[in-house]
Amino acid sequence: MRGARVPKPGDDEFYSAPDGFEKLATGAVIRVRPVRIGLFGVIPQRVSAWQLLYRTQDLDGRPEVAVTTVLAPHGARPWGRPLLSFQCAIDAVAPQCLPSYALRQGARVIGALPQLELPQIGAALERGWLVSVPDHGGTAGRFGVPREPGYRALDAVRATIGHLGLDESNPVALGGYSGGGLATVWAAEVAGDYAPELNLVGAVAGSPVGDPGATLVRLQGTVFAGFPAVFVAGLCKAYPELDRRVRAGLSPEYAARLDRAARLATLPLLARFARSDVDRHITGGLRAFLATPQVATVIDDIRPGVVAPKLPLLVFQAVHDEVIDERDIAGLVDRYRAGGADVDYLRDRLGLHTPLQFAGTPLLLDWLADRLTGQQIAGHTRTVVSIGFDRRTARGQRRFAATVGRMLTGRPLRDRGTAAAPARIRRLRSRPVAS
Repeated sequence: MRGARVPKPGDDEFYSAPDGFEKLATGAVIRVRPVRIGLFGVIPQRVSAWQLLYRTQDLDGRPEVAVTTVLAPHGARPWGRPLLSFQCAIDAVAPQCLPSYALRQGARVIGALPQLELPQIGAALERGWLVSVPDHGGTAGRFGVPREPGYRALDAVRATIGHLGLDESNPVALGGYSGGGLATVWAAEVAGDYAPELNLVGAVAGSPVGDPGATLVRLQGTVFAGFPAVFVAGLCKAYPELDRRVRAGLSPEYAARLDRAARLATLPLLARFARSDVDRHITGGLRAFLATPQVATVIDDIRPGVVAPKLPLLVFQAVHDEVIDERDIAGLVDRYRAGGADVDYLRDRLGLHTPLQFAGTPLLLDWLADRLTGQQIAGHTRTVVSIGFDRRTARGQRRFAATVGRMLTGRPLRDRGTAAAPARIRRLRSRPVAS
């Protein structure tokens, strides 16, 4: 059954910041509403879901609001359950690609990546976990801006814990892939200073764009040229000097195309910009433009790895990834380890970018489940032929396929969390919960 059409964020008063919100603490909840979740906006899902508007901040510490979508197994009591902050690969600046819109039943958008990632969220719900899905790009669509996704994700966790009345020691995990993996490592990097009170047990970042500047250059002229185009469009919102230089250096034709990119969902964007090469549209060529001091400063700022996360981290990556260069990811892992971080790094020889995201779903959940039980990580680099050849992951993939089947047919997801929860989490079930 098709749900009633829901308004896009620009037409929805829920997203508007009220007067005086700046005085609130980061993570404070401003508005709450229950929502219905729909696979591809059409197939209703038997889950409990709410949206929270909360106070957070941007790159420069200026107060702003953001929305997170909080999901729980249908009818489940929330206390005593681990909380997963799942960062979707939004990879767009168009507001209809925000998870808070794209995941709702009645959303009308073609090509928004969060809709494709909903089964991964469903797999976490079947573990009995709570899931927070933040709009980590912000309502202004600042895709690619550093550190901001971390602030928004962590403040979404604060908002979720406060709204549901969870215990302060409630375990929290982070996860995401590709653009969501990049948002996850930003959250892991800033967490130690920004949200030290959170009980973060670990983070999993799949293919997390280890060097965005290098990726921007490499993808020009390829079928994935839409990614650097929208990346630049997002960065221009946060760096006024970059915006001025881009506008001055680009041909009017390409500048107009960038403006149109702000209205496109991810998959139509990739189709529109396929094989487009900005070298032909920018004065002196792209490499020369990126080498100018003002632009080079921005490129350095958007590269993760300066701060080593204080929580354990798993990074997994396809060796022959056609979008993200494995050498960039290896460099990120090396920077983290040099700073003292505990990092497991898993390389997959047969995987490609998109297939590895879904093949790696059981890996992501199993690795985080091990952290919830207090298991230590090895901190090694391993290269495997395929993640799917691992016996434990293969079992998880069969369960994941069953999850997808239930979601496609609108059947309730199975809540296996009560029996599987570690004892130290089950003990929290005696705590009262806010309504």
